Amino acid sequence: MTHPPSDGNRRKIQRIGVIGGGQLAWMMGPAALRLGLELVVQTPSAEDPAVAIAQSAVLAPVADVAGTEALANQCDVITFENEFIDCEGLQALAQRGVMFRPKLEVLALVLDKRHQRELFDRLGLPNPRYAVLEGPESEAELYQRAEGVGLPLVMKTRRLGYDGYGTVVVKTAEDLVAAWDGFRRAPVLLEEFVPFTKELAIMVARSASGKVTLYPTVETVQVNHTCRRVIAPVAVSGAVADTMANLGRTLVNALDLVGIIGIECFLTEDGRVLVNEIAPRTHNSGHYSLDACATSQFEQQLRAVSDQPLGSSRLTCAQAVMVNLLGLEESEASHQQRIARLKQRPHATLYWYNKGLRPGRKLGHITQRLEAGDDPIAAAEELEALWYGPA
Repeated sequence: MTHPPSDGNRRKIQRIGVIGGGQLAWMMGPAALRLGLELVVQTPSAEDPAVAIAQSAVLAPVADVAGTEALANQCDVITFENEFIDCEGLQALAQRGVMFRPKLEVLALVLDKRHQRELFDRLGLPNPRYAVLEGPESEAELYQRAEGVGLPLVMKTRRLGYDGYGTVVVKTAEDLVAAWDGFRRAPVLLEEFVPFTKELAIMVARSASGKVTLYPTVETVQVNHTCRRVIAPVAVSGAVADTMANLGRTLVNALDLVGIIGIECFLTEDGRVLVNEIAPRTHNSGHYSLDACATSQFEQQLRAVSDQPLGSSRLTCAQAVMVNLLGLEESEASHQQRIARLKQRPHATLYWYNKGLRPGRKLGHITQRLEAGDDPIAAAEELEALWYGPA
């Protein structure tokens, strides 16, 4: 791998390595072509979506350090579509000069949710109440820490949780031990249960020079802990919008981020914004940007990590809705029927990830551009009915 010098004579970054070969890397393909960049992905299977759009692929698990070393030998910089990496194992590569964007230290924050919460505290960002369990604590200590958080609470595995996996709502003190036993008494977070009115998200990009670009704040709606729809932009007060923007700027500058990050928050009944989680990569809540923004989140990530100027994040339509298409307990023919129905939807674009069918798996998404005055909730419900309703 030829590493760009750190001074003003830095060579042009041409080849981007991407750890992960799923749909997030796949959606980088068109942007890479526009920007004159080449992509090399590290992913376990030749059947993974991004292999089809990459110039080359290293077939290895995303946490395989030897695989990432092989990736580094083909690239100028490495970025991520998947954070489930071996941060400690990759430190030796970073020390040898392999350039990771964002830095491995940023990815480490996501690998243990405790580190996220502690970072938010240090930065003075609005955090729900929380407590930490390392695993060897007694049941008495469990009750004591839960009392400090309050019931009901959310118990979360600190590592490898996503889309609701590793998350349990505990309503009574009597349920605490059983819930922890369900985690095999592994390290967990106990977090305040937030009775939110809306779930908010914002994508924020930052270049190596420190330029920050904010996308509109959106509303996300979860079904069974998985994002079902996104409405862009969200209808909130100016104060809430300013809070989200300030929170985003504070976080990316504190992290010295180079790339893009998704920030998920809760909006409470009294108008407070509380940070839920972050994802230092492209994110489900930003898929709408492919069709509704001047620069998509995928192009923005590539621009940031390749030292190209960040693009405009402005909306190119009044509003938009995105609906995730999860696998159903139905035949392939039924899935194809539903795809055909969605393709007939006016002002909508369907993205099908070409992944194997499995109930609950994210197989694609559809985004519809809307005019001012259109009802985004009604539009989202109509899209959902075309996919999740009767065949």
